[in-house]
Amino acid sequence: YRCHFELTLQLIGGKWKLLVIYFLSLQKVIRFGQLRRTLPEISERMLVRQLRELEDDGLVSRTVYGTVPPRVDYALTPLGESLVPIMESLKSWGNMYELSRAQSAPRTSASQAPQRLPELADQ
Repeated sequence: YRCHFELTLQLIGGKWKLLVIYFLSLQKVIRFGQLRRTLPEISERMLVRQLRELEDDGLVSRTVYGTVPPRVDYALTPLGESLVPIMESLKSWGNMYELSRAQSAPRTSASQAPQRLPELADQ
């Protein structure tokens, strides 16, 4: 990487990684199936890929239980949890941006408005 911004974007960039981290921050521990249902737009293959990359980068931990059927839990590592305040800042900026655009842009119908995600848990 050429700079730390590039490194950071490599670790959390893309369409899904921040959303995976976001939902892990809300649930603390989540099973693969729960995460898959929470993000219905992502393919199973892409979710597996994103989780593996986050695990390889030390942001997510994966715990496999030797049960039948197999049970796999995912959680944020302390390094992954350190991203939550950054995500709060991004959320605040997005809210400010949305408000400023709403004041200057023509109104859209409710069906065109983006769906809101649940708020991050209080830290």
